[in-house]
Amino acid sequence: MPDPFPLTLLVDNGSLEPAATLALRELATKLATRLGQPVEPVSLLHSSGIDPRWLEGREAVILFPELEKRLAAGTHEFVVVPLFFGPSRALTAYLPENLARLKAKYPELQIRVAPPLFAEGDGRLAMILADQVKAVLGDTTAADRVALVDHGSPVAAVTDVRNQLARQLAGLLGSRAIAVAPCSMERRPDPAYDFCDPLLAALLATPPWTAGRVIVAMQFLLPGRHAGPAGDVAEICRAAEAAQPALSTKMTGLVGEHPLLIEILADRWRTAE
Repeated sequence: MPDPFPLTLLVDNGSLEPAATLALRELATKLATRLGQPVEPVSLLHSSGIDPRWLEGREAVILFPELEKRLAAGTHEFVVVPLFFGPSRALTAYLPENLARLKAKYPELQIRVAPPLFAEGDGRLAMILADQVKAVLGDTTAADRVALVDHGSPVAAVTDVRNQLARQLAGLLGSRAIAVAPCSMERRPDPAYDFCDPLLAALLATPPWTAGRVIVAMQFLLPGRHAGPAGDVAEICRAAEAAQPALSTKMTGLVGEHPLLIEILADRWRTAE
């Protein structure tokens, strides 16, 4: 008997940190409730290297092996919902190239891919970021500097998403922020990737960002090696504070922790092609 509807796969890039896979599973469960149908959490790469003992005894699932297994078992229709901010190469190159190879092996494969999270005219990602910043600001009337940090990408269009979110965030925060600056955690060293600048470490070493409180708005979806409480961003902040005694940094919560993300994912699911 054919499946009553396509199987939805919520897909992240993957991580070797168990917290990322566990958080992805939680998001998939919430999205399934929102859509009223099953949603499977899968990763493009990496996560299969996690010992299942750290994942409540369940192995992490990797997209293309999972698709092959499902196809062999008789499931032919899928919807992929990417957990990505913008058009990274994972979505524009790796995913379509491998889907084409899979389609050649399984001509019966029918798969639709939803767009990434950021969309022109949709301000909800910035609303999530603003809520996370305001949660740090609390009830105080004082204004702070805000550094919006992403991972850093070799794709200019992905960095442009960061820059647009920073402008939207500044508008939403208004007088609650002295300034909002986009920055990246890391970048490739070649000058061709200067569009990623400034790096967070460089920003926090540049006056007037070297004194007072700086709220580090986390443009990260899931916890892990970069965004966790002991991750790379936290280490950058600690190093900056050690070098600049007048500086105090405070990281916000992650985008994946905000309930509005499920509404964005559900809308992207509806527009899958």
